[in-house]
Amino acid sequence: MNNRTFAPRTVLQERTDPVVDAVAPKGAGRTTVGNRVPWDYIVLVAIIVFGATLPFVATVSTMAIAMRVLVFAIMGIGWNIMSGFGGMFSFGHAAYFGIGAYSTALLLVRFEISPWIGMLAGMAIAALAGMGLSYLALRYKLQGAYYAMATFAFAEVLRLFAFGNGPLHRQTGFTIPVRVEESFWMFQFKANSPWYYWIGLIMVAAAMLVSIVFVRSKTGRYTMAVRDDDVAAAALGLNALRYRLTAVAVSAAVTAMAGTLYVQYYMFIDPSLAFGPSVSNDAIITAVVGGTGTIWGPLVGAVVMGPLSDLTTAFLRNPPQWLAPLAGHDGVDIILYAIVLIAVVILLPKGIYGTIRGKVTKR
Repeated sequence: MNNRTFAPRTVLQERTDPVVDAVAPKGAGRTTVGNRVPWDYIVLVAIIVFGATLPFVATVSTMAIAMRVLVFAIMGIGWNIMSGFGGMFSFGHAAYFGIGAYSTALLLVRFEISPWIGMLAGMAIAALAGMGLSYLALRYKLQGAYYAMATFAFAEVLRLFAFGNGPLHRQTGFTIPVRVEESFWMFQFKANSPWYYWIGLIMVAAAMLVSIVFVRSKTGRYTMAVRDDDVAAAALGLNALRYRLTAVAVSAAVTAMAGTLYVQYYMFIDPSLAFGPSVSNDAIITAVVGGTGTIWGPLVGAVVMGPLSDLTTAFLRNPPQWLAPLAGHDGVDIILYAIVLIAVVILLPKGIYGTIRGKVTKR
């Protein structure tokens, strides 16, 4: 009998996935299946605890900006799952945001169904819509820029559909009715109530948790393997379509959650606010500025772009005298966003978080 002893594998030992390692680009090193210490979870808990104290020290205007940051964060996290980890660039995430917002508003206004149920319905519909669109696009070999344009067209189709649909109130959209009493079940509180922020913070934490679990899971690792080299992944037996559709479904569901938060906080939604190109731009820029293909990049991007969006709006509302002709013109904010995006791509191609992480890792 062999007298060799075998030390049991502990959860602290690093493991690798041979399939992912085989697909990973040369020089990328081995892909670990688990970290020695779950730092992502520890950091997430710390952020929740620290962030929960903000309403006690912040002003009303600061809390308004914080709510914008939360919405941006959820959208950026959702977009990053599909485009950062999945490698399928989307110009139409407004479609999933709008589905979430309209599902919540429609069920609440017409049938008095709780926004929480509306949110779950919106997430399910968005996931199915995303998978349906992506299945058809990938089935007919639409990739890269062609796939991106297909997602943009899908969002525009939904915007025009909502604009001309009677049951969806056409261009006037939905206004959430004000309740006499606060209600957690109906997701409505007094103006400037910290509960909106706390619930939004929990939603961001849930989105971050989904992102972390996805990246650490076998499905997430195989999705990134397909992103890196779909031909090699297929040769190793991976079903590329399956993993891509999974990433799309998760991404769409997370983004739909942002739509529910938006409509319940601002208590209004219309086709342009739900499905307009600016919504997709917010999701893209948030992730790109923070760092695509990273867990924490979208959150960092939201912290930067949320206040910047508010400053841009205030600047265009009351510009200096030499820029007075810009006041009141649509699209100027998109031009400013484009300038920021170009600057980040040139100066920080990996985004803020991605660049900082790269420098720290090299040390």
